[in-house]
Amino acid sequence: MLSEIKKIAQNFAPRLIEIRRHIHAHPELSGEEYQTSAYIAGVLSSCGLSVKESVGKTGVVGELIGSGSESRTLAIRTDMDALPIQEYPKLDFASHNSGIMHACGHDVHSTLGLGTAMVLSQLSDSLPGNVRFLFQPAEEIAQGAKWMVKDGAMEGVDAIYGVHVFPSIPARQVGIRYGALTSAADDLEIVIQGESGHGARPHQAIDAIWIAAQVITTLQQAISRTQNPLHPIVLSIGQIEGGRAHNIIADRVRMVGTVRSLHPDSHANLPQWIENIVQGACQTFGAKCQVDYRRGVPSVQNDEMLTQILEAASREAWGDENVQILPEPSLGAEDFSVYLDKAPGCMFRLGVGHDGQTNYPLHHPKFEVDEEAIMTGVVTMAYTAYKYWQSAA
Repeated sequence: MLSEIKKIAQNFAPRLIEIRRHIHAHPELSGEEYQTSAYIAGVLSSCGLSVKESVGKTGVVGELIGSGSESRTLAIRTDMDALPIQEYPKLDFASHNSGIMHACGHDVHSTLGLGTAMVLSQLSDSLPGNVRFLFQPAEEIAQGAKWMVKDGAMEGVDAIYGVHVFPSIPARQVGIRYGALTSAADDLEIVIQGESGHGARPHQAIDAIWIAAQVITTLQQAISRTQNPLHPIVLSIGQIEGGRAHNIIADRVRMVGTVRSLHPDSHANLPQWIENIVQGACQTFGAKCQVDYRRGVPSVQNDEMLTQILEAASREAWGDENVQILPEPSLGAEDFSVYLDKAPGCMFRLGVGHDGQTNYPLHHPKFEVDEEAIMTGVVTMAYTAYKYWQSAA
């Protein structure tokens, strides 16, 4: 079956390059993927899939029905939104939309989903079970997966796979991670209310800026002293607002930041832990505070059995030398984790790095991929789907 998948994928290679470049040239921001979703729906329909549009606002779901007796449904999720970044340099197929760019590889992801659907649709007569293709909007704002789930995209799904390109891995290689792949990502807002006064008489005021500094320092120190060092946490304050003049003690400071964690237990306890520290520091110095901890997305925790299936398929397809077992997770976030509340899943890294060239990171205006990776990704996902059904035999 592997040789047949590779042969079909190779026949589609020029078309897949064309698809990727079309999507790259027409990027759309999160929740605004109207042209992209219409284009994807058209390609899926031409392959004979049953297609639902406007799932999760601008998402698309394609259903491929197998002819075998396998009752399970496997989902393959790819995302399709772009970023508010001005692309540089100007490629022949560069963005036509000023200030918007596929700088995170979602054009490649969408192409991989379409390519896998194209290959498996050619093999539908021997397809053991059903495949549901989820083309998700708004991953960059961590909302699209929630929208898709709310609209029923995961109903009846038994397992799900996802993929993300990675420029630090060479093209034609696959990166696999057991357990935690990405971190949970939450938002934090802290408002400290003191009392204003003259800058020359601080003892007559409650200095919100000084207390904010104590809060930040205490939080960072408390992470190293009160949290399990084997369960890493990163808390970063990215914005501070406060004060009106150089000689007036500020009565109010607002801070916003991000909190990243890998371990589910630590993630569950963070809101109360932060609340206690901030309240304690403010009470010590006579200030009041308000802490707003907003859950974002949980950590992507790859299912062990599904990861084993992916690893076996990848090694058979490309050889041991082209499969990396990733030693560390990423503290970046991925709303693929939202689907894992509904079914076990696994996400892998697809190498897109150019040999001998500068490989710019994700979200960089010069980010570009080696298109040889498209074939690697399509074959890996299509063959993994077959290995998934074989695992129940």
